[in-house]
Amino acid sequence: MGTIYELVRDAVRNGRSLATITVLAGGAVGAKMACTPDGQTFGDLGDPTLTAQAVQAALPLLTRGETQTVAFSPEVTIFVESFVPPPTLFMVGGVHISIALAAMAKVVGFRTVVIDAREAFATDERFGHVDELIIAWPDEALAGRLDARSSVAVLTHDPKLDDPALRVALRSPARYIGALGSSKTHTRRLERLAAEGFTPEELARIHGPIGLPIGAKTPEEIALSILAEVVQVARQGGHK
Repeated sequence: MGTIYELVRDAVRNGRSLATITVLAGGAVGAKMACTPDGQTFGDLGDPTLTAQAVQAALPLLTRGETQTVAFSPEVTIFVESFVPPPTLFMVGGVHISIALAAMAKVVGFRTVVIDAREAFATDERFGHVDELIIAWPDEALAGRLDARSSVAVLTHDPKLDDPALRVALRSPARYIGALGSSKTHTRRLERLAAEGFTPEELARIHGPIGLPIGAKTPEEIALSILAEVVQVARQGGHK
């Protein structure tokens, strides 16, 4: 095993998540260790009980990509620093809104993925600026890829593509789920998903109509409203 700093360097270079834990007060001040999202640890803090407590406290922070000081008692404090890849914005539908949304999202630090089963829409000419372009059905493309820092914008306005994507997103820990469409369209969407067994609490996770209500009209303005809502949820949580 390399040093903690070498582990951080390798994690950052390879796009892997890693948290470092440092003792600030109590125990061996300055002792440092690291852990991965699956609980694998590197090093220890000099006390088995403190090490176990620290890892338990660090894992939820790492999942959310947060850095924070954690006090176990007035005498014992640790510092958890999370090193995580950029959060990913998954856009379902190779539509005009996605073209603008992907460009804006990259500016504020998102990794961008566009998914569409329709080859005429998902072309390199239209989406040469995204990090990943996937020609596949959205439920297949999203399966197993959504974590607590993922955002999903469902933009095809076609239930044959939208609903499968929402099923996967709702069964995932994705931080943000939004779907394009009018209030009437969204009501019908919720009715379809409810008939499949999704609960009101689960369906409440969907931001629909998608985006903050800024009076957006053009694809670019709609993309701006979506990105603003994605950032709002990431920073403040909650639902509009």
